[in-house]
Amino acid sequence: MSQKVSHKIGKMIPSILFLFAAVSILTTVGIIYTLLSEAIEFFKIVPIWEFFSSTTLKPLSQNPEFGILPLINGTIISSIIAILVAGPVGLMAAVYLSEYASDRVRRLLKPTLEVLAGIPTVVYGFFAFTFVTPIIRSVWPDVEATNILSPGIVMGIMIIPMIASLSEDALTSVPNTIREGALSLGATKLETTFKVVIPAALSGVIASFVLAISRAIGETMIVTIASGSSKNFTFDITESMQTMTAYIVEVSSGDAAAGTPIYYSIYAVAIALFVMTFVMNLLARAISRRFREEY
Repeated sequence: MSQKVSHKIGKMIPSILFLFAAVSILTTVGIIYTLLSEAIEFFKIVPIWEFFSSTTLKPLSQNPEFGILPLINGTIISSIIAILVAGPVGLMAAVYLSEYASDRVRRLLKPTLEVLAGIPTVVYGFFAFTFVTPIIRSVWPDVEATNILSPGIVMGIMIIPMIASLSEDALTSVPNTIREGALSLGATKLETTFKVVIPAALSGVIASFVLAISRAIGETMIVTIASGSSKNFTFDITESMQTMTAYIVEVSSGDAAAGTPIYYSIYAVAIALFVMTFVMNLLARAISRRFREEY
C-alpha cells in the first residue's frame, strides 16, 4: 500500500512543480489582462493617437486633455541622467573589484557596495529632496525646488550596485588565460583590462546597463518626492517634470472616481510603462545573445 502511495505521489510531483513554475507566467498574464481590460475603456473615451501624440496633459481641468508625451519625456530624461551617473561609476567599480582589488578588499567592498541596493527608495527620495537639491541650487540657483536633475542623480546612485555587481560578475567570468596572454604579449594591466577583458565581457556589461535603465524607468518614490508634479513637456532639467510612475501614484492616491477618464488613464499609462520595461528586458536578452563569448 505504501509503495502504491509513493508511486502516485511520484507521478504527482512533476505536475506540482509545474504549477510552481507557472506562477510567474500566470501572474504576468493576470497583470496584462487587468491593464488591457481597463486601458481599453480609456481608449474608448480618448483616441489612442491623441494619447500618444499630444504634449498636453491636463487630467483635472474643466476640459481635460490626456497626452502621455510629457510623462514619457520626464521618464526618459530622468533615466538618462541616472545612467550617466551610474554607468561610469558602476563600471569602474566593477573593474576595480574584478581586476585590481585583493581578495580581502573585494570581500569587504562588494557587500558594502551592495548595501545601497537595500536602502528603501523612499529614503532615497527624501535624500534627493532635502540634501541633493539644496546642494545643486547652491551651485546652480536657476534650478527649481522640485526638478528632474536631483532625482535623476539619486536614481543613478541607487542603480550603481546593479551595474557594479552584474558587470563584476561578467568580468570575473573571463578566463585568466586571456589576461595572461595579453600580458605576455607586452600589454599593460590597464590595456589588458580595457582592450581585452571588457570587450570579452561586453554582453554582460551591456546587459547590466540595460537592466539598470529598466530599473530607473520603473522607479516611483524618488521621482514622486523630488521631481514634482508639473506635467511639462520640456527638455530643461532644471524644471519640475513628472514621470509615468509618479503620475500613477498621484492619480491613484487622489480622488479619481472609478469609471472616469482620469481613473482609466492610470491603466493606459501603466500599460505604456509595462511595454517600455518589457522591451528593455527583451533588448537586454538580445544584446546578451549577440555579444556573448563562450570559452
